[in-house]
Amino acid sequence: MAARPVVLSIAGYDPSSGAGVTADIKTAAALGCYAVTCLTALTVQSTQGVFAVEPLAPKLVAHTLKVLADDFPIDAVRLGMLGSGQTAEVVVDFLESRRPRHVVLDPVIRSSSGMPLIDPAGLKVIRQRLVGVCDVITPNVGEAALLTDSETIPNNAPWDVVSPQLLVLADNLHLLGAPAVVITGGHLDPPNDLLSYLQNGLRQEQVFPGARIKSRATHGTGCAFATAVACELALGRGLPEAVKAAKAFVRSAIEAAYPLGKGVGPMNHLFRR
Repeated sequence: MAARPVVLSIAGYDPSSGAGVTADIKTAAALGCYAVTCLTALTVQSTQGVFAVEPLAPKLVAHTLKVLADDFPIDAVRLGMLGSGQTAEVVVDFLESRRPRHVVLDPVIRSSSGMPLIDPAGLKVIRQRLVGVCDVITPNVGEAALLTDSETIPNNAPWDVVSPQLLVLADNLHLLGAPAVVITGGHLDPPNDLLSYLQNGLRQEQVFPGARIKSRATHGTGCAFATAVACELALGRGLPEAVKAAKAFVRSAIEAAYPLGKGVGPMNHLFRR
């Protein structure tokens, strides 16, 4: 059997397995990749929200990354929750020294229930150092606004009204050093995604249409999307094709979900199996 591409997930631990590294393992397996993981933080959470966060020691994160990179050929990296500025610095140093082929940043800043998932120092590192060493970043609308100190776009805002604002957000993220940006619009109407990337010095853009799904199984959609993009890149797809495939994967995983928990439940990452 041919070896599967190896995708490294650097993210937090969600004990309900809807998001974070355990969800990334499921996504990678579903898409024909092999996941290795580096925990950055422990959380106390369920489908009903995030109740506590405990970042891991940066030295432990640095040691884990070194051991994994020395042992595995890393084909792509998915960055999620980093937890602290010190850990974010460690991750940037690792990426600058090892230069993995594909790096996808899902800038996890706070949970959907409002719990901060990175400290102010970490947000500064993301803006000033991390964005510039990634190949593509995948913020939702709110995260894109926070990263660029822009006005927040309200939920359910009409696409035709806000699409010019999304282009401005993408421009500002490019100015931070991001060569490619996918602003996910799951809370817009309709929930379209915007891809903006630089090619030969010129910006290219593409809109990926979406349609609303009536479902409570949407916990961890951002993690799944970013990991799916990393997997598709590792499998050899170009960026627009990877984004399209990742969006289709997330939609199908939501549609195939079954009820779990008392709150916002997980998708069915392994619906293909």
